[in-house]
Amino acid sequence: MSSDNGPGDGGAEGPPPEQLALIRESVRGADVPRAKPRTWRGAALAKDRPVARVLVDKGVLHLDRYFDYAVPEELDADAQPGVRVRVRFGAGRHRVRDGRREGGGLIDGYLIERRDESDYSGPLAALAQVVSPEPVLGEELLGLARAVADRYAGSLADVLQLAVPPRSARAEKRASPEPLPAPPAPDAGTWARYEHGPAFLDALASGGSPRAVWNALPGPEWSEEIARAVAATLASGRGALVVVPDGRTAARVDAALTVLLGKGRHALLTADAGPEKRYAQWLAVRRGSVRAVVGTRAAMFAPVRDLGLVAIWDDGDDSHSEQHAPQPHARDVLLLRASLDKCAFLVGSWSCTVEAAQLVESGWARPLTAGRDQVRRTAPLVRTVGDTDLARDEAARAARLPSLAWQAVREGLKTGPVLVQVPRRGYVPRLACAQCRAPARCAHCAGPLQAQDAGALRCEWCGREEHSWHCPECGGFRLRAQVVGARRTAEELGRAFPAVPVRTSGREHVLDTVPDAPALVVSTPGAEPVAEGGYAAALLLDGWAMLGRPDLRSGEDALRRWIGAAALVRPQGDGGTVVVVAEPTLRPVQALVRWDPVGFAVRELAERAELGFPPVSRMAAVSGTPEAVAEFLAAVESPPDAEVLGPVPLPPTLPGRPRRPGAPPPGEQWERALIRVPPGSGSALAAALKTAQAARMARGSGEPVRVRIDPPDIG
Repeated sequence: MSSDNGPGDGGAEGPPPEQLALIRESVRGADVPRAKPRTWRGAALAKDRPVARVLVDKGVLHLDRYFDYAVPEELDADAQPGVRVRVRFGAGRHRVRDGRREGGGLIDGYLIERRDESDYSGPLAALAQVVSPEPVLGEELLGLARAVADRYAGSLADVLQLAVPPRSARAEKRASPEPLPAPPAPDAGTWARYEHGPAFLDALASGGSPRAVWNALPGPEWSEEIARAVAATLASGRGALVVVPDGRTAARVDAALTVLLGKGRHALLTADAGPEKRYAQWLAVRRGSVRAVVGTRAAMFAPVRDLGLVAIWDDGDDSHSEQHAPQPHARDVLLLRASLDKCAFLVGSWSCTVEAAQLVESGWARPLTAGRDQVRRTAPLVRTVGDTDLARDEAARAARLPSLAWQAVREGLKTGPVLVQVPRRGYVPRLACAQCRAPARCAHCAGPLQAQDAGALRCEWCGREEHSWHCPECGGFRLRAQVVGARRTAEELGRAFPAVPVRTSGREHVLDTVPDAPALVVSTPGAEPVAEGGYAAALLLDGWAMLGRPDLRSGEDALRRWIGAAALVRPQGDGGTVVVVAEPTLRPVQALVRWDPVGFAVRELAERAELGFPPVSRMAAVSGTPEAVAEFLAAVESPPDAEVLGPVPLPPTLPGRPRRPGAPPPGEQWERALIRVPPGSGSALAAALKTAQAARMARGSGEPVRVRIDPPDIG
């Protein structure tokens, strides 16, 4: 609008003179160069250390390095090492203005360090923004993340996505509480039941760094024993970290720590807390307000100050294996922390994994066990029912419960609840030949047959009904349930014991506790609720289905799940009885009867050493389309002692079915090759795989290839 316009011209009134003067002043001021946020064009740089080294959050291997950016003077105070920043990434050399690179998309990152000069000879882009002045990435956490990335052939950015929780501005604004003084050293308590238990606590309380593999006695005392180990570490003025498989287990350790130490001395890091509360707890740990942490898998990266103890409970649980790249295992991450921080290490379980047995076998850790007399006093009586017993037992064919199990349930219900463990959830059972146990398959598509409510056979894949099935292996016509789900088992037991309440615990609804009253509790493995006072008896059904899985760890995993359920049963002196339906001569069943998981793990370790299987050797899995796998293997400069097994086809993923970890996308045919190296060459193998994968990504050629170090499922 011109200043000559007056009130005429249609009666419109012009702006007042003050507004026109303001507009003119703004136009004049526009000619002066200004620093614009996120580009900072024309802005002066910081006088001290004007270069920021930044890790961009790209998560691709060929960009797994640091990039230099200029620090504007306005951001000098907030741009400190460890803070979150935003930078422009992807601008070419030709997009330079006034000696500064511009363009590119905004991306998050972490400021690693400030420098006086840059190694890059060209113009630098400026930091776009300091997201928060809160330093969240310290030197110890950065060193750990780099070690994990190198071990698993992954990128540092991917590891930091697992290690640093998402930001919550409201949580950052709240001040963390003042740290409490160190508590007194606890007494031994139930650790006195173990041969070297009191000495282990004394070493923690005196500032030592003992390393132990703990075979816990059955019963609920394990959470209190972990709490005493944490308290002994805090008494020495150091921090402690405990990683457990799930939220229910974390809640038990949390309650034990609260009883022993009171509130305010530890943080609980689980997904159930919500992002804001969890981030506030994480900040309290990072700021040094809290020195002890209990949490699930993501807590393995918790930035505990002056770390004195790392502990993991039930390291064989699948929940400890991260499914996001680079897929680290919590046990291995804590082993790295124990080595980097030179702190104490404790792996505990009712059972014993082969990896834990190897730690003892190599001398890196000491066993922490109880004497056989103590084990017999605390463990329940374990009885077995094999195929021969089932064949002679009319009750087993009529009601799915052998006579021995029927008697154990009836006697147990007189004094308390009875636990029934089944291998899977759901209702519809899969079927197999009653004579040779060959799986019942559809004649049209070879899919598994299921028994519907009306008794008709139907294919799970194509939905066709089968009216004249016979076994192609032995010619038999009789079928038996291969695996019966939890709901079907609960229904059958409800009819067998009509006056007793039946409760189920599984994926849809997991019970935490059950009262000390007669009841039947049907549960899938890992979802067993804790009974007040312990279960009077437990039935472990369909054991052969757990042992028959085509996996290297099937026996170890079955024993771990059985012992996890049997440990909730009362001791034998109080009438506790466990009945396992499995062949008595099998090694895992014998280990359960003797309550000797350590002996089983030692024998498994010896056999794997003869065969060259993990954990004695290091192994990597390479999967993808046949052409991509062949091209990748040809490009990898493996160590001279590497051995390639395969490739072999992977089972396809059916449309509409959940995709298992490591399985191909629906409709694609993948192959998998295993690369095995002896001890000492694992780092070289990981580096070679990472280099080949980074070169492949940089070229952008071919189909994607999935690389996983030490996969838990190798068949």
